[in-house]
Amino acid sequence: MYYNGIYHLFYQYNPKGAIWGNIVWAHSVSKDLVNWEALEPAIYPSKPFDINGCWSGSATVLPNNVPVIFYTGIDPNQYQVQNYAVPANLSDPYLREWIKPDNNPIVVADKTMNKTAFRDPTTAWKVGGHWRMLVASRRKLRGMAYLYRSRDFKTWVKAKHPLHSVANTGMFECADFFPVSLSGDNGLDTSAVGPNVKHVLKVSLDLTRYEYYTIGSYIPEPRDKYLVDKSFVDGWGGLRYDYGNYYASKTFFDPSKNRRVLWGWSNESDTAQDDVHKGWAGVQTIPRKLWLDPSGKQLLQWPIEEIETLRGQKVQLSNQQLKLGEHVEVKGITAAQADVDVTFTIPNLEKAEPFDPSWTNAQDLCGLKGSTVQGGVGPFGLLTLASENLEEYTPVFFRIFKGQDKQVVLLCSDASSSSLRKDGLYRPSFAGFVDVDLADKKKISLRSLIDHSVVESFGVGGKTCITSRVYPTLAVFGNAHLFVFNNGTETITADVEAWSMAKPSKMNN
Repeated sequence: MYYNGIYHLFYQYNPKGAIWGNIVWAHSVSKDLVNWEALEPAIYPSKPFDINGCWSGSATVLPNNVPVIFYTGIDPNQYQVQNYAVPANLSDPYLREWIKPDNNPIVVADKTMNKTAFRDPTTAWKVGGHWRMLVASRRKLRGMAYLYRSRDFKTWVKAKHPLHSVANTGMFECADFFPVSLSGDNGLDTSAVGPNVKHVLKVSLDLTRYEYYTIGSYIPEPRDKYLVDKSFVDGWGGLRYDYGNYYASKTFFDPSKNRRVLWGWSNESDTAQDDVHKGWAGVQTIPRKLWLDPSGKQLLQWPIEEIETLRGQKVQLSNQQLKLGEHVEVKGITAAQADVDVTFTIPNLEKAEPFDPSWTNAQDLCGLKGSTVQGGVGPFGLLTLASENLEEYTPVFFRIFKGQDKQVVLLCSDASSSSLRKDGLYRPSFAGFVDVDLADKKKISLRSLIDHSVVESFGVGGKTCITSRVYPTLAVFGNAHLFVFNNGTETITADVEAWSMAKPSKMNN
């Protein structure tokens, strides 16, 4: 949240090690979303209603400028209950100490609900005389977003109907519900409603370990309906913020810059992704600004502008031709810690391979047609975190197919060749399709932020985003290299801008 000139990040943390358990709310503060100072935990198990854990939640700043935390506590029965906390001292700019009032918990599951699958209360919003919030849950395999209302922010009553539910998704987690403007890239306060507003419902799915979102119309009166727009798939085949290692994300409205900021969690990949809760370590990804694409069909994301303050040495490659099988090094920057922005020009799309309509799963397609599989138009892109002789590399690349009506564009971030380590490393071929029409422009852009074990990539201005966690053994520190490449028969031209990236002066210390 942003409060009185300070950004506050609260996050799930085990003080005793990088494994699941002993969960507290760690607390860090910043003035620019880049440099962070760690404080003492804001919340830790101390009362009967949270004695077995303080799990995820949210923050809401009330109209009287008082911030309130909602969080899930684990009670003595191992039931998940919803609690709140308030600052002990509003004159402390860092809000170091938080109080949990004795009227907690404020929301408990009733007898019709699953008391051990009921968590992650959202930021509250107010329409008319009532505040609302969602709590994520499941009923058997149906994902549930239960709605609660309150007049005074203390007494909460469950609505007769959930705001939304979807069959066969499994458990909803870390739900987020917020408005987006139909025009422009400014963010909106979480309580905004009206004719020029759409709403986004994002859920993290426990069964897939991915996040999905829909865009629709929110009708608060008379009984709070969320109607998903007809073009959206609602479930496992739906749109994602990020098609890689990205989970448990949360947005907040930043009134200082009139934007909505998205922040997610990229888990470690030392084991299969199913074991994420066992080897439960990770990093916060780079904060992203988020807004509605002018088409209304998806969201756009882009690294917050403050990240550019870390840029140092800059190099450029202009009008670099890339023929079949060529890779050209981008020299003069710290390739292990870099910001790369490249525009590829495609003279002719005629050589694009035909697209098989059965290729509905982008990740499977990337595994089938990786960066070394010769194509017509593509694969072309970046070889990030590469060793000098390409024993290790993480390619981030496009491949363009000829569809029935227009081109089909695939973006891949393929970790399968990222490391020589053999010990059960999770190395998926992450991928997503990109909704872009190349008929007129014949140009396509890619930005990748590289930070040692993290590669965050933004295709076509943030239409498709992929985060990969990789663990090279050779391509580390000064031995990491960066290349642009093409392995398609159509010659491609690349225009590259790349920067060495400095470390923040305060890295959560």
